[in-house]
Amino acid sequence: MQDRKILHVDMDAFYASVEQRDNPELRGKPVVVGGNNRGVVAAASYEARVFGIRSAMPMRDALRRCPDLNRVPPRMSLYQDVSKQIFTIFREFTPVVEGLSLDEAFLDVTNSLQLFGDEISIAKEVKRRILDTTSLTASVGVAPNKLVAKIASDLDKPNGLVVVTDANMRETLDPLPVQVIPGIGKETLARLQRVSINTIADLRQAQDRDINPIFGRFAARARDRAAGIDVRPVVPSREDKSISAEETFDVDLSARNDLRRHLLKLAERTAARLRAKDLVAGTVQIKIRQDDFSTYTRQCAMRPPVNSTETLYGAATKLLDDWLSENPGAKIRLLGVGGSELGRDSQPDLFAPTTKSGGSQLDQAVDQIRDKFGDLSLERARTLD
Repeated sequence: MQDRKILHVDMDAFYASVEQRDNPELRGKPVVVGGNNRGVVAAASYEARVFGIRSAMPMRDALRRCPDLNRVPPRMSLYQDVSKQIFTIFREFTPVVEGLSLDEAFLDVTNSLQLFGDEISIAKEVKRRILDTTSLTASVGVAPNKLVAKIASDLDKPNGLVVVTDANMRETLDPLPVQVIPGIGKETLARLQRVSINTIADLRQAQDRDINPIFGRFAARARDRAAGIDVRPVVPSREDKSISAEETFDVDLSARNDLRRHLLKLAERTAARLRAKDLVAGTVQIKIRQDDFSTYTRQCAMRPPVNSTETLYGAATKLLDDWLSENPGAKIRLLGVGGSELGRDSQPDLFAPTTKSGGSQLDQAVDQIRDKFGDLSLERARTLD
């Protein structure tokens, strides 16, 4: 197998760092990005992490841990714009870029060494260009494979650079807690600890009798992971399977008009994301979570596939109304709208306006204004309280 040179680039507290960059009053202070008190933390600054605050933590728990916490609403369109800048930098060094999220990617630079120098030089230059372009820092792991590169990028945050080679692989991996291996969750960790497997070295050297009951037919793969073995290639094309938006409400909602107002906001966000990627959805879904956390989904097929706000909203409204008729008086905690069975917008109507992003002329005008002035620059009257 070819000796590969893989970088895992992970932006440091991305959403929170963007907010601190743009608002000097937030710098050096604990900051979280997220919605209302009943939502979850989308990102936490390093100052907030001192209090044990992490992404996906309930916002109420975060506020309880740090009463002086600064909470900022998310600005997803801004984060997406910054992400595009970052990924443009990645592709200046290699076309083999596998994006994992807006702020994280694998880069295979094996065939870029003659142009840009060794993998360490490339990692340093990627970090420098990101900082110069966005004023943000990134941590980079450099390794012969994806697994080890991902582990390495987290070892010296923020603004770190960790290089793992075949020569220092065991020295680097062996002392680490076994849960740094992706895929080992709380339940698996508890079972490993019961047989005294606490570090990566413990797992690498474990007896079959100890790990076979835990991993079953994947036991050999788990031991390979602990030895730093990973043959997965960097895959540059990752197509979206679905696009959605959801909201957790401050107060449970039951009035149909209130729910429709929020449903329109969510349909608008989902439709805009579809158009931004030149996609149409063949299926529209809604997600409903009640006050007791019971969760329901409903969906319908769209022929032809759609990405206009009004068509998406109309389908979502019919799904919601049907569910409400079956569940009168339901108190709803969370609502979501999504599109799946995605495909390229082919503009089948000869007389439809020819545009890059699809959707109605109104949709396109709104998209252009928000692209220029931000998501909050324009709202539909029907979405206002």
